Amino acid sequence: METVTISPKFQVVIPKSIREQIKLVPGQKVQAIAYGNRIEFLPVRPARELRGILRGLDTSFKRDRGDHV
Repeated sequence: METVTISPKFQVVIPKSIREQIKLVPGQKVQAIAYGNRIEFLPVRPARELRGILRGLDTSFKRDRGDHV
């Protein structure tokens, strides 16, 4: 686990090991989401990078009687 310091302008530096692990690049956008008392940063990826991520996903499931197709 890495520790970062919040600057007087409320900025933080993402540690190099984390940047490399999730392949962040300078200028890349991230979404900041607050969950209770924690903050998560989610990289915004181009739509073309998401192509095929659901390949092989099992979409078969039993529907409730009230569900309509």
